[in-house]
Amino acid sequence: MSMKRMNKFIYSNIEKEIEVYGYDGVVKTHCRMCHGGCGVLVYTKNKKAVKIAGDPECPINHGTLCSKGIASLQLAYHPDRLTHPVKRIGPKASGKWKRISWDEALDIIAERILSYKEAFGAESIVMGYGTGRDNESVIYRFANLLGTPNVLTAGHFCYGPRIATSIITCGTNPIVDYENQPKCIMVWGNNLVISNPDCYKGESFSVALDKGAKLIAVDPRLTRIAARADIWLQLRPGTDAALALGMLNVIVEEALYDREFVENHTHGWEPFVKRVREYPLERIEEITWVPKEKIKEAARLFATTKPAAIQWGVAIEQQINCADNNRLLLALMGITGNIDVPGGQALFQSPKIRNAGYFGAHRMLPEKQREKRLGGDFFRLAGNFAIINPKFVWDAILTEKPYPVKMLFFISSNPVMTRANAKEVYRALEKVDFMAVSDFFFTPTAELADIVLPSATWLEMDYIGDFWKRHGYILPRRKVIEVEECRSDHRMLNDLAHRVNQGEHWWEDFEQALDWILEPMKITWADFKKMDYIRGSVQTKKYEVGGFSTPSRKFELFSTMLESWGYDPLPQYREPPESPYSTPEIHKAYPYILITGRRLPGFFHSENRQIPILRELHRDPIVEIHPETAKKEGIKEDHWVIIESARGKVRQRAKYFAGIDPRIVSAEHAWWFPEKKDPGHGWAESNINILTDNAYESCDPAMGATPVRTLLCRIYPEIQKEGRAWGNTA
Repeated sequence: MSMKRMNKFIYSNIEKEIEVYGYDGVVKTHCRMCHGGCGVLVYTKNKKAVKIAGDPECPINHGTLCSKGIASLQLAYHPDRLTHPVKRIGPKASGKWKRISWDEALDIIAERILSYKEAFGAESIVMGYGTGRDNESVIYRFANLLGTPNVLTAGHFCYGPRIATSIITCGTNPIVDYENQPKCIMVWGNNLVISNPDCYKGESFSVALDKGAKLIAVDPRLTRIAARADIWLQLRPGTDAALALGMLNVIVEEALYDREFVENHTHGWEPFVKRVREYPLERIEEITWVPKEKIKEAARLFATTKPAAIQWGVAIEQQINCADNNRLLLALMGITGNIDVPGGQALFQSPKIRNAGYFGAHRMLPEKQREKRLGGDFFRLAGNFAIINPKFVWDAILTEKPYPVKMLFFISSNPVMTRANAKEVYRALEKVDFMAVSDFFFTPTAELADIVLPSATWLEMDYIGDFWKRHGYILPRRKVIEVEECRSDHRMLNDLAHRVNQGEHWWEDFEQALDWILEPMKITWADFKKMDYIRGSVQTKKYEVGGFSTPSRKFELFSTMLESWGYDPLPQYREPPESPYSTPEIHKAYPYILITGRRLPGFFHSENRQIPILRELHRDPIVEIHPETAKKEGIKEDHWVIIESARGKVRQRAKYFAGIDPRIVSAEHAWWFPEKKDPGHGWAESNINILTDNAYESCDPAMGATPVRTLLCRIYPEIQKEGRAWGNTA
């Protein structure tokens, strides 16, 4: 059956369902349970959403939908959901709260903002968000107009590095063009069939494989993707940069590069070749544990199969080699001639709207205040994109240097669970004078707040979905339901802005902001919400006419921007700060390499562990261990074990897994237990970030990325002791 006929069949069935089941109707909108963009059909009855299905006409997901999207109704109507503002009564983490009105909550927050700004400067107030709910631009707008240069994001080690390095290399983030059928796909540090990450959904990748695309998988674990790969490169964790340099060495030495592109469109070819030759395959094999013949095979397959593309992910960014990992993968795309070509790595153009950066009003932050950004020029690449390393914030709270941070305002963020050195994060949040949080539930972070606001889910708001992404689409997110007093972060900040003297730069009603974003296209939100989507202009090899949007107008293998900031303009490999080779003494006590952050179908970082149909899929935190290692350490499958680093210990449940090197164990991140009603919800029991380090010298020198993915540990059976306190250093 053709797609057109299939859609007609589906929509005729919708009409029958409405009639048979007595639905009020169906709303076409777009999910944001994780990275967003999936078109959905939401059925309503008696003003409630009662069913969600994928929209087959959406160009992002083509009717497919993940478990998180299906579970949206259980989130929206969860009995534990926060549905009204509250303020804390008594000491932090006491679990005692009083219901208050929105007006009182916003008045309290506004009074604190204005008083701290007057007494300590706007920089003493830090805004923060996590992986976000398409609210990033509104948060930055509020912060910039307030005058604080301090916005705490995941951007130092998640997606932000991809954007930052792409901009300085080729002007924008290259996206795999699945629509035009890549003939070879290299998946590197990514598990998109599980995570459906920013700009992508696993469905398009799977379709490309079904149509015959060759597959190279780079991953320490035997994932579903690696099991299907033509070539699986099972590298030692944290050695991605070395492996990429090895592949580039093969491509250069065997002249497998695109000569025309290299000669006419790259900057720094000769010094780049010299750098690559410093990494012969014998050296790379020793570093990465990948046989050199496999590296050759993968390099040749990728370079000679056209078009080819790289599906890259966050795993390569949460390392000391963060920026160089990204730059090396960009180099692989570029010198093989796969940049901005059909089926390769497209440089898509967004529709002509006011983009996310413009809406964030970065130009409204005074230069004097910009210079006060915590960390200053310590991580120059991050600072160039208004991104700060979170440790600067914790230090400013705990030591009051270089100045005191007095207030935190976290929106859709749970840093106690998701940032490195969780004990230090907790101490900082305990100490800070005042903290407000906007979220769906009382999280371990929210439990430490003074005011907690009830945030609306994607089902409860109108917004322009995906207008910050690089895939070239914008999508109308239409409001379907309203749940008690829950309010969108956009509306909340718009209301708060009027209370802190920003009113002239905001709107009476936030729908007017949507009109303003769309105004360059001469349409309004009322017009747009009648559409399915708008796509930007699609052109290829745009660089042949205007070059790349870089200082040299070329694809920069040798970065002029990094050179101007005092960094090595050429990518290199750095050994992980904690490894068998960089810290042999620590390795004696902690003999296994621990990797963290494995993606799970139902969870989105620290979210969804209270959603019944998702938690039922995965009841407990799991650490994967090779059967040989389990036997050596006396560990029985499905039993609780202790994972310990030099910084602390946590407990997770053991699972035997032969698809991993016996020298490596793989643990899950962001685990807390909403079912535990005591304050903190067991935040320190299984939280892998108790074990991770956030020392500045361990971070990527340009981006400030914290190395949460690779460290050393020991693992052993749990011995139950009465009164045991989890998260404490041995």
